[in-house]
Amino acid sequence: MKSILLIGQSNMAGRGFIEDVPPIYNEHVHMLRNGRWQMMAEPLNFDRHVAGVGPAASFAQAWTEDHPGESIGFIPCAEGGSSIDEWASDGLLTRHAISEARFAMETSELVGILWHQGESDSYGERYKTYEDKLRSLFKHLRKELNAPDIPIMIGELGHFLGEVGFGKSAVEYKQINQLLSNVAHTEHNCYFVTAKGLTANPDGIHIDAVSQRKFGLRYYEAFSKGKHVLDPLDIEQEWIEKEAKRELTKNERIFVQTMKFALGQSSFEEFYSNVSNINEGK
Repeated sequence: MKSILLIGQSNMAGRGFIEDVPPIYNEHVHMLRNGRWQMMAEPLNFDRHVAGVGPAASFAQAWTEDHPGESIGFIPCAEGGSSIDEWASDGLLTRHAISEARFAMETSELVGILWHQGESDSYGERYKTYEDKLRSLFKHLRKELNAPDIPIMIGELGHFLGEVGFGKSAVEYKQINQLLSNVAHTEHNCYFVTAKGLTANPDGIHIDAVSQRKFGLRYYEAFSKGKHVLDPLDIEQEWIEKEAKRELTKNERIFVQTMKFALGQSSFEEFYSNVSNINEGK
């Protein structure tokens, strides 16, 4: 199985409202929780009780379309509100991410890192020291994971920042975005992923669920093609609509029924009947 490390802050963890998009279930997509690979369900990166839709699910779904029958797993280590200083080489978040990645590498092949962070550093002239810190982090991760060539996809901060809500304080996001671009264009095997056209939740700082689906596709485009993604993809809306109509496999349908029963959304009788029908091919 291949695996991907998720690091950064809340827009990597995901804060998109789950009810705003059709769910993505895929028996070939897993997430690391409590030391075990579990079938993916959002929120995937459960850093807070308010965690929601991030870019990983659509990334994964697109990956499975290109790799039928193969599996991919995510190592969720993004932490909402974290600053670049908290991702220092000796910081708790970095040490935790390395520990989780090493553990995952016992049963998977680590093939990529997705990074999205910078909102917490978009004020107070923090951008002046940001670039060196980011380069140092990537160098450290590659060394500690013994993965000198692993691709790192770097997501741009939302262009909606600096205007309303919690995002109003991120007045220097353009400077951070320029630095993210600098790193992506000069570091080996790093790729920039644009946030053009993405929209926010009412809080003005978190990317909404539909836009996170689009963002995940852009991350995957950068990863799969080994190139910067500087403009929105033509297929984004079409892909979202197509995935909403995807027929679930037998295992995925049983997973959904089990989840509904566990959440009290169906009775045991309904659960038993539905699962029996699925097993009988109905």
